[in-house]
Amino acid sequence: METMEKAIRILICDDHAVVREGLRALIGTEPGMEIIGEAGDGEQAVAAVRALHPDVTLLDMVMPRMDGLEAIQLIKQESPEARVLVLTSFAEDDMVFPAIKAGALGYLLKDSSPDELIRAIRDVNRGEASLHPSIARRLILELSQPTSLPPTPEPLTERELEVLRLVAKGYSNEEIAAALIVSERTARGHVSSILSKLHLANRTQAALYALREGLASLNDAADSI
Repeated sequence: METMEKAIRILICDDHAVVREGLRALIGTEPGMEIIGEAGDGEQAVAAVRALHPDVTLLDMVMPRMDGLEAIQLIKQESPEARVLVLTSFAEDDMVFPAIKAGALGYLLKDSSPDELIRAIRDVNRGEASLHPSIARRLILELSQPTSLPPTPEPLTERELEVLRLVAKGYSNEEIAAALIVSERTARGHVSSILSKLHLANRTQAALYALREGLASLNDAADSI
């Protein structure tokens, strides 16, 4: 018997009603996606995530009452597993870098095509990173600079280093499992262990860590995000 795939539950957070309406119209035509709520400012966004537990939260960076960065920080503090996709008009470094560091899994600009947005939603729902092409390389170069953070007190195992290199190449858990001939559950466990040991919020940050430590090349990381 064939089972139906669960629809991706999406929360739209933007202070412009016309943007919310446009996103609702676009996403509403896409099979396997469902708009479960809207928010017109940052405070409403945090409250809506708390109440509705969406699979993916589409979030603008500039909103009244509470900006996108503070909203991301509060959302991730309350729900570490929350998946946030920033959708904004702003590509400035002082917005992009803090948003990713705060735990946003994707960062898309509003000039992106409908197909790019739909693909980004699906990627983020799977726990994969999705960055606008004009941002990805600049972000990588910025975060590949030497860091003053102390090394993790619990070093990665050889298998975790293998997994980290594959994450940096953009492999999903399913692809990691196939490459290493392990179960997807085991691959997912390795990724979770890596993020925990390195105190990272998501796979984007893991890929950037691998780049900074010389475990992946710039092209590998750019391709993955």
